[in-house]
Amino acid sequence: MLLCYNGKFIPADKPFLMADNRSFRYGDGCFETMKVYQGQLMLADLHFERLMASLHILHIDPAQFTKEYITGLVLELCSQNGLSQGARVRFTVYRGGSGLYIPESNAPEFVIQCWELPGTVFELNEMGLQIDVYPEARKATDKLSNIKSNNALPYVLASMYAKQHQLNEVVLLNTYGRVADTTIANIFAVKGKMVYTPPLAEGCVCGVMRKHLLQMELPFRIEEQPLTIEDLENADEIFLTNAIYGLRWVGLFRDSSYGNATAAILHELLHEGLW
Repeated sequence: MLLCYNGKFIPADKPFLMADNRSFRYGDGCFETMKVYQGQLMLADLHFERLMASLHILHIDPAQFTKEYITGLVLELCSQNGLSQGARVRFTVYRGGSGLYIPESNAPEFVIQCWELPGTVFELNEMGLQIDVYPEARKATDKLSNIKSNNALPYVLASMYAKQHQLNEVVLLNTYGRVADTTIANIFAVKGKMVYTPPLAEGCVCGVMRKHLLQMELPFRIEEQPLTIEDLENADEIFLTNAIYGLRWVGLFRDSSYGNATAAILHELLHEGLW
């Protein structure tokens, strides 16, 4: 397998980062998780838009980054690894150079990796996910909370908590005790004919699939609204979205169980629109 390091394709099993790497030392950077299918980078416009916004927030110079440059490297890497028909891709950007907290420069460096994409990502999950709340950390509601940061400790620990408690996912709350997102997804709650998802001001990651869903013409009305634990417990349905799996429905949250009628319709609409 190969990876792409600053535009060069090198063996993935060879060391290439130094100990003073700022992403390693401080989590000083961000990343995009993307999907390649049949030789195309899905939702490329939204991924590039989020990447540029994240780099602006982090004061990292976007340098040579254009959508065409990034897309070309991603597709070439997938091609060289024989994964053009289906790949999960991680594009990681970090501030180059060394220095302590004050950086020596704001020039970017980057790494692109890809892995085979499981066929199940195109299917709506048969069994509803089991989820609960992660109780040991809260997400801030500042501008850093919306980016996919290389400093991801709350999500790492939340994922460990989910595994320890035999859960598929866990919900992260913000500092006000309201719903932010989950370990790898944005969250939506269905009540009657309305679908609700927390606004970015609540501390959730600015998910690409979330944004795509908000921009689609749908038979349901979706509103951004703060959600409480009680809102989830009283919802008719809960579903999660991200760029890899698209949409997955929740079957059990604590003692509340849910169906998937709305989720199934939205999954079909997403499938028709993207694939």
